[in-house]
Amino acid sequence: MKTHSTEQALSGVDGFDDILSGGLTRGRVFLLEGSPGTGKTTIAMQFLIEGARHGERCLYITLSETEDEMRDSAASHGWTLEGVDLFELVPPESLLDEQQRQSLLYSSDLELGETTRRIFEAFERIRPDRVVLDSLSEIRLLAQSSLRYRRQILALKHFFSKQNATVLMLDDLTAEVSDKTVHSVAHGVIRLEELSPGYGPERRRLRVIKYRGRHFRGGFHDFVIAQGGVRVFPRLVSAEHKTSFRRDMLKSDSGELDALLGGGIERGSSVLVLGPAGTGKSLLALTFVTAAVARGEKAAMFVFDEELSLLFDRALGLGIDMRSMVESGDLIVEQVDAAELSPGEFSQRVRNCVERHGVMTVVLDSLNGYQSAMPEENALVLHMHELLQYLNRQGATTFLTVAQHGLVGDMKTPVDVTYLADTVILLRYFEALGRVRRAMSIIKKRTGSHEDTIREFRIGSYGIRLGEPLVGFQGVLRGVPHFVGSAPALLEDDKA
Repeated sequence: MKTHSTEQALSGVDGFDDILSGGLTRGRVFLLEGSPGTGKTTIAMQFLIEGARHGERCLYITLSETEDEMRDSAASHGWTLEGVDLFELVPPESLLDEQQRQSLLYSSDLELGETTRRIFEAFERIRPDRVVLDSLSEIRLLAQSSLRYRRQILALKHFFSKQNATVLMLDDLTAEVSDKTVHSVAHGVIRLEELSPGYGPERRRLRVIKYRGRHFRGGFHDFVIAQGGVRVFPRLVSAEHKTSFRRDMLKSDSGELDALLGGGIERGSSVLVLGPAGTGKSLLALTFVTAAVARGEKAAMFVFDEELSLLFDRALGLGIDMRSMVESGDLIVEQVDAAELSPGEFSQRVRNCVERHGVMTVVLDSLNGYQSAMPEENALVLHMHELLQYLNRQGATTFLTVAQHGLVGDMKTPVDVTYLADTVILLRYFEALGRVRRAMSIIKKRTGSHEDTIREFRIGSYGIRLGEPLVGFQGVLRGVPHFVGSAPALLEDDKA
């Protein structure tokens, strides 16, 4: 009887074992299915390479690709397949010779029996701990009927089980009729899928359909095929990441802004900054980033809509040196291309910043760009809910910006996440005395009291400067206010 250091056979795929709650149960048969191009062969290679790395004997039986093709595929990822035995199962020459075929038997009967015999012979010769059989579609075609196919799969399963081998069978789902025969026979079933959005590259995801006697992480999980293999991004479940921390009040660089917020922002809360384009949403979030760095904490900013060099130059003109903060390691800034990034991969990037780098302030600028990575609005809200809950439970303070449609008058928000955020800051343009001005108000704060006033603010080399409450105006938030006071309490021009 073979013994191993661990009960589970690790897959060697980053993030995959987390979904499987540890790996693949040894001595069992698993089915990995998916249409061509979804990454089955790559995952299978990683599974065998991981076994070889731990000193296990590994066998790859290929019925559909040649050995040269397999080695070329491995080389594209930087692998040599050292320690992995490749067995290329091709039809024997006698079965390809028309003159030597027996007329009393269908050639498929001969080929199926010969194929099975040669699989058993290869196994007996190598006695592997891990086996990959690629692919079942060839055996299905030779069997020609569902009954014979099921019997053949059962025979393979019983043979491998007696040898205590961990087997990964691949199925490319090329059959015209969906055949669930192997689903009932296999110990576990993993389905790989490829989605083609209207714009951008393909998106891949996987789901564990079945795993006998094991609790696994259900639902869909995004994954990518990159140089070096497949990387899986387990679906984020915020309830699994609870920590304890002190919910103290965090200040910004502006005393007037802190007063408007009722003293500041509570640690571990989320802040949504709403407003039309150009009102200063990014700058407002940067003031809290600067304050976090000044406290000796680390911050991270994920930028969807703006080129980083332009953002750095714009911030420097407002007195915020983002480059020096990045060079010192206090600030992590990532340019995010929503068309190239799946939601699962983005969540993983945020988690890495928090768990590996100790980031305590996170800025997502903006949610409009994040939305473009989602197939539909409902998915965005669900992803956002889990991500915000996770960050809050880690004690990280999160700032989200959303650009509203329009400049003055009625504003339209592309996605409503105001109920998810703990604090909502509303920015507006308004016209007064022949000038376009900016106004700020706090319309929600779960964690304490705040001012219910509307204040004018200005942006300059000093950052953000707030004025007195606009008590002499009505209709500021609609953009065209009416003056009802005795003297307008508006900010004067900045003096050089």
